Formats: sequence, C-alpha cells, structure tokens
Amino acid sequence: MGVSKSGLFTESHNKIADMAKALAHPARIAIIEYLLKAKSCICGDIVNELPLAQPTVSQHLKELKNAGFIKGTVEGTAICYCLDKDAVVMLRDYFDAISSQLNSDSEDCC
Repeated sequence: MGVSKSGLFTESHNKIADMAKALAHPARIAIIEYLLKAKSCICGDIVNELPLAQPTVSQHLKELKNAGFIKGTVEGTAICYCLDKDAVVMLRDYFDAISSQLNSDSEDCC
C-alpha cells in the first residue's frame, strides 16, 4: 500500500472525498434512500429492505456513519439511524458551486 497523501489537501477536500467514496456503492445509495423515506429506523428494518445479510448491511452503515452521512443513537438493544442533514447540505453546496461555475462559463472547454 502506498503512503496516504490526504495530508496534502484541505480538510474540506478530504471530507468531500470521504463522502464521495461512501456513495460509491449501490447498497449505500439504497440505504440513504430508505432512511430518507423512513425518516429513521433500526438496523433490522434496513436489513429487511435490502437483499444483503445483516453483517453486510452493518458494514455499509458503518461506512456511511464514518463518512458523516448518517447518525446513530442507541435505543435499548437497537441502533436507530437517520440521515445527517448537515452532511447532505455540505455535499449539495459543493456540487451547487461546481454547477454554478460551469453555468457562468461562457465557453465550453472542449
């Protein structure tokens, strides 16, 4: 494995990259869409919605939580997950800025 170069970039660059990496799996997209629809749920509900084993779903939830997309709170023996609105807004603002810049350019580059 090579040495990580993430220290050469800003905190914002690294956060957006972590979020993009977390989105790079269809199961995680499905989890986000389910949480959006359900508002909040326990892990077992998510397992029932996806064609994946419980340990696999748990791993995807861990990746989404590490990237900041979801928050989890312990309720008894279950963990209740929900989307982190601030993270979604951060990603939206990033892509809005890119889109705005592209729209303001008068010439196509290619």
